[in-house]
Amino acid sequence: MRCVIARYPFELTKNEVLASMKGITPELISGESVTIGRRRYPVKQVGEVITRQDRRDFTSGEVVRAMTRLGFTCHDHPDATPVRVPTPLQAATELLGGPAPRDA
Repeated sequence: MRCVIARYPFELTKNEVLASMKGITPELISGESVTIGRRRYPVKQVGEVITRQDRRDFTSGEVVRAMTRLGFTCHDHPDATPVRVPTPLQAATELLGGPAPRDA
């Protein structure tokens, strides 16, 4: 499949991407990611490996589009559970042991 990343055309196949990423240890994911094989990689790391370009030369969106077209599963952000932070009133009420204020 032909795709353009950082203004350069690349002919990529799913098997070539799998072979390129074989043996590469995934970095810590802090943004968009792609599942290749049984591992999940940051898209910038994948883009750097398959294009041999500096990560600053392309956007994560370019790599996500290419990986999606090749049939890989892309993820928007790392799986994180949102933490509910109590308001000062809720925290004080819990400390004092009174009834919890109702959410407005």
